[in-house]
Amino acid sequence: MIRDTETFEALLDSVRRFVRERLVPAENEVADTDEIPETIVQEMREMGLFGLTIPESYGGLELTMEEEARLLFELCKTSPAFRSVIGTTVGIGSQGILMDGTEAQKAYYLPKLATGELSSSFALTEPDAGSDAASLRTTAIKDGDHYVVNGTKRYITNAPHSKIFTLMARTNPADKGAGGVSAFIVDAQSPGISLGKNDKKMGQKGAHTCDVMFDNVRVPAANLIGGQEGQGFKTAMKVLEKGRIHLAAVCVGVAQRILDDALRYAIDRKQFGQPIAEFQLVQAMLADSKAELYAAECMVIDAARKRDEGRSVSTEASCCKMFASEMCGRVADRAVQILGGAGYLSEYGIERFYRDVRLFRLYEGTTQIQQIIIGRNMVREARG
Repeated sequence: MIRDTETFEALLDSVRRFVRERLVPAENEVADTDEIPETIVQEMREMGLFGLTIPESYGGLELTMEEEARLLFELCKTSPAFRSVIGTTVGIGSQGILMDGTEAQKAYYLPKLATGELSSSFALTEPDAGSDAASLRTTAIKDGDHYVVNGTKRYITNAPHSKIFTLMARTNPADKGAGGVSAFIVDAQSPGISLGKNDKKMGQKGAHTCDVMFDNVRVPAANLIGGQEGQGFKTAMKVLEKGRIHLAAVCVGVAQRILDDALRYAIDRKQFGQPIAEFQLVQAMLADSKAELYAAECMVIDAARKRDEGRSVSTEASCCKMFASEMCGRVADRAVQILGGAGYLSEYGIERFYRDVRLFRLYEGTTQIQQIIIGRNMVREARG
């Protein structure tokens, strides 16, 4: 749903200009240094990008799901590490508070998240709990007006830079399933929290992940999201469902950039006396990429609109994430093929995108997890 077309188009224009003038020229620097310049992060704050999904009453832009998706189509026509700067704060890091937090929690945290004063991460995955999120072992045991947290979280995006964590921990050790899990807001500076070394990843330089260790960390009971134990897994699943549409939109934006670069190269590069874009087999790869990209874009917009209408989109969100992430990988692979030897060289940028987008098929639910969700939903609906 687009609420005000004129205002939204002005926002998109500013994002397009930001991507073109600031982000694309900085791609090589980020790839070389594994750091995003603080000046760019500050510009993101000033543009309001940290508050895209936070209600206007708390100082955010309160974009609808469709508006968020369309903005991501534009913001992600560059290295995905730039989106990652705001991604966890806009998405999984803040949405648990927004969806299920108490009024006091929302009033305190959301304005600070909207301005970028606070950045947040989503601490769910553990060394032995990834796809099987309900089996997490991190514990939060009640002790007076605090909970004492012990455990380790793994692959936590933006953890080295976050001020707060949306933490999933087991408050009822006797309940080994989802019902024993609760969600907390944890100050990243709390005594007992330590960070592992930044992970050395295949791609996405500038987007940092690391382990987060909790050793007898005392968290105020007031920071239990929603003020009720046993709701953490439900909160996590709601957060991830929305996040899947968000990530699918990211995939569309990045794939569009990759395809644009491949097409431009094919038009400029000459072999046998003509541009390689004139060769039918090259055109076939371009056409396949365009068709799949268009299909993913349509899926994302359809799912976003349904969510804006208040409809259940569990299946649609998983379909989007599965298809768009796989599509993006295929587009990147074809782009390398179109560029030939140049596609394998770092100076052309395509090999960097090829490595960057491989992650899309893994995080916030692998392709195989999406298949399971879709299949289970189909069976459940068929049985009535």
